[in-house]
Amino acid sequence: MSARPAPTRDIETRDELSPDLARSVAKLIDEAAANDGSSPVSEQGRLHLRRRRDGVRHLLVHQDGELVAYAQLEDTDPVEPPAAELVVRPGFRCRGHGRALGRALLSDSGKRLRVWAHGGRPAARHLAGALGLSLFRELRQLRRPLDGGPPLPEPTLPPGVTVRTFQPGRDEAAWLAVNASAFAHHPEQGAWTPADLSDRMAEPWFDPEGFFLAVRDDRVVGFHWTKVHAEERLGEVYVVGVDPAEQGTGLGRALTVIGLRHLARTQPTAMLYVDADNVAAVALYERLGFSVHEVDLMYRTET
Repeated sequence: MSARPAPTRDIETRDELSPDLARSVAKLIDEAAANDGSSPVSEQGRLHLRRRRDGVRHLLVHQDGELVAYAQLEDTDPVEPPAAELVVRPGFRCRGHGRALGRALLSDSGKRLRVWAHGGRPAARHLAGALGLSLFRELRQLRRPLDGGPPLPEPTLPPGVTVRTFQPGRDEAAWLAVNASAFAHHPEQGAWTPADLSDRMAEPWFDPEGFFLAVRDDRVVGFHWTKVHAEERLGEVYVVGVDPAEQGTGLGRALTVIGLRHLARTQPTAMLYVDADNVAAVALYERLGFSVHEVDLMYRTET
């Protein structure tokens, strides 16, 4: 009786995915999310599956023709190393696919690499160590009950500021401008383009009634964009931004409360993401009743 041939592993890199391949990758991501309890690929990464973007590459691992692992490498930051997310299909783990994919990412990035480990699981930490990566960033997911939790305070806006909802076809340029100024220090958010905004406005969850703009003298000076995860019954503080000239006025807190009050009408729980080293934001959210639910960790090569 002849020995069974060893499985063959192939890794290919693409700048763009066909619709069929994009669906296959999305299915793999969904399988991993159902198994692990959180998605291994971010919202932005999922959007990149469907639309080509300069600087984004897709690495696909096949074993005997079957898609068993995937990574996305984004090299769009002019300063920071390329950033990656990766996932191995449940049932094909502990077979070296993750390590092989990690080595391919190191090679493709010129050994200048940042990698997200969503959920901060032990297996991801072990892989980071095997690849010689060091912990660099901690992104916390915070949650608080909206139904039966501590009461939300009344929002207090700075003098001269009013709040209205986003109007598609009118407010895109103004929002992009204030987003860029509010997050000038945060390229992942501050570098959004009209296409990035348009992609999200085309998503089924987009609701302008949950997208609040703070206005002073007809100029947008802040915002709170909320998002509803209907299946999980979660309302998200998707992003809150305040023009630098308005920071320190209490506008960020007021916008946060306005959005939470909106979400509380339909959702039992609120969630948000915040960097662990953003001490002021963490303190604000804790005062509003949020606590840590889970963490995402970013590892990087030594610089």
